[in-house]
Amino acid sequence: MSRHKIPLRDGVRAESAWIGWDRPLNTFFAQVLGLPDAEGEQEELVWAGTSYSEMTKAAEAVRVLEPWCDIDAGMVARLEIDRMATLARQDGPNQIEAKSFMTRLETVNRIKPGEA
Repeated sequence: MSRHKIPLRDGVRAESAWIGWDRPLNTFFAQVLGLPDAEGEQEELVWAGTSYSEMTKAAEAVRVLEPWCDIDAGMVARLEIDRMATLARQDGPNQIEAKSFMTRLETVNRIKPGEA
């Protein structure tokens, strides 16, 4: 997994923005975290790339962050290099079990009450 901090645009009311590649989920992700509240908790203002193969192109993740961030021209290339660096890796036992669980959960969530 890769993770890069991206500078926020002037005037954006958020604390940080992140972009990267999540190999086990086979997706790029984009995240903007809000300013901490009184208890120190942060709201995810943007969190894309949380589902399997949700964003398979780096440019998709960059587009998600563009309203919030100043993104340099080389970020798409860096993200694609991050992805390519993981091509030969395989899932370990924990990742295999997590994917199996996610598949079962998606199946359960698709079944409407009374259909089972």
